[in-house]
Amino acid sequence: MNKKVFSALILLFIFASVALAFGQYRPGFFSKNDKVSAPDFSLKDIQGKTFKLSSQRGNPVVMFFGTTWCPACRGEMPYYRDLYDKYAKRGLKFLYVDINESMDRVTRFSKQNSFPYIVLVDEDGSVANEYNIIGVPTLILVDKGGNIISVSHQVSALPIDTLFNDKK
Repeated sequence: MNKKVFSALILLFIFASVALAFGQYRPGFFSKNDKVSAPDFSLKDIQGKTFKLSSQRGNPVVMFFGTTWCPACRGEMPYYRDLYDKYAKRGLKFLYVDINESMDRVTRFSKQNSFPYIVLVDEDGSVANEYNIIGVPTLILVDKGGNIISVSHQVSALPIDTLFNDKK
């Protein structure tokens, strides 16, 4: 009888471990040695035009996933703008992807804050889900080849300098 109970517990433990591990967020998933392609997506910008990430292939891209109500997102905005001022002229493309909010709300927010970068609206959160965004702000750095090279929650942690050979 003890063997049956022990065997059942072992099987239950193995089943539970596999079930919990499947599909879970894994810290460090985007390591320096892995080449993970950024999933392509199409979203509307605040002018109503369709933006497709794959249209930026050949340029490095930094994506800022956030919301209008997020205090930490608002706190990172001045640093994101500084990054824009420093690197936009050098070919780095900047996106702000707002999650689960209406086009009207995001348009007002971006105009109030004079965002100089492309502002996209992920009204249903499908793109954020595809990128496994579990908190905002989340910043994703994509190289010229379309590979994710960094995921961060702070602008200062992005390895932007690795995208450019010189130290301008």
